[in-house]
Amino acid sequence: MGAGRGVSLAMVLLLAGCTTAGRPAAPAASPDRAASTGAASAASPGCGSRVETGPLPDWADAGFSGSTRTPHVLGASGEIVAILFGHPLRTVRRNGTNNKILWVARPTTTPPAVAMADPLRITATLDGTGTRVTREVAGGPGPSIVNMPQAGCWRLELRWSGRTDAMDLVYEDG
Repeated sequence: MGAGRGVSLAMVLLLAGCTTAGRPAAPAASPDRAASTGAASAASPGCGSRVETGPLPDWADAGFSGSTRTPHVLGASGEIVAILFGHPLRTVRRNGTNNKILWVARPTTTPPAVAMADPLRITATLDGTGTRVTREVAGGPGPSIVNMPQAGCWRLELRWSGRTDAMDLVYEDG
């Protein structure tokens, strides 16, 4: 390979690693997801997390039978996944369904310090605004119904049992 082609290849690889300023980079693919062939769709322009439609990460599919291809969002640190049974999420659901989200935390090797898990605390901020809401899932990650007051990209900070992660979820108008 000529020196000019090597420099060109290096520049392409360098530029491919750049992200747009002010927007979080999409979470890196986890080893569990590397083999996934499912399609992913962009949540919305400027919204960092993507709704995946391929199989769930291996550590998150306990209790499922058959295909685990269900819409889900992996946390930026890979510590939690939001399985979206109410996809797309909406501000108002007129058909009697809910914004049901099953939160599954990556298993840890250390036993919990207390018998009862701390609640999952969600601090959500509507992107581009000062609008902030908090939600809580009793008992820690698990089944929940999480509603937001208006449509848009909601940036979630998630805290439970001394652990943290973050993700974006898009809520559409009802």
